Amino acid sequence: MHISLTPELEKLVKDKVKSGLYNNSSEVIRDALRQMNRYEEFFYDLKRKHLIELLEEGEKSGRSNNSVSDIIHQEKQKR
Repeated sequence: MHISLTPELEKLVKDKVKSGLYNNSSEVIRDALRQMNRYEEFFYDLKRKHLIELLEEGEKSGRSNNSVSDIIHQEKQKR
């Protein structure tokens, strides 16, 4: 596999190797991808939990006499 990096990112990778934290560029890239994956999983889980909380809150609030259009309009007015 071949990847292209901007000069700034290439310098960052080289600096990480020079620091001694990594043996080569591949280790830097692999570690960055692992961290990116953990970050995405964390925020996906956080968003999922938040959505569940919002759904539970909505369910507890009972029925609304407003139409979907009314609710959308009210939310747009808040912005």
